[in-house]
Amino acid sequence: MIAVDDFPEARVPAWKLTIDFGPEIGVKRSSAQITSYAREQLEGRLVVAVVNFPPRRIGPFSSEVLVLGALDQANTVILLRPDDDVEPGARIA
Repeated sequence: MIAVDDFPEARVPAWKLTIDFGPEIGVKRSSAQITSYAREQLEGRLVVAVVNFPPRRIGPFSSEVLVLGALDQANTVILLRPDDDVEPGARIA
């Protein structure tokens, strides 16, 4: 992630994420309800996301990709990420 911004207009607490998917896909934005993570934990982090869904309007914001996570026993979202460094935009296989 290259930027994490506040999203005060969201009905449920969320971040506005700006994610670089490399030269083929480019930079995309997403809204994510992952407030258990501090901004500092998210900036620069590799994530797994779905990029071929249509954009979804969330209030005044257009969310272009879906960042993936799993729920732990407390229903907290734990983001999925590659074990090793990969190039931004690498396909999931």
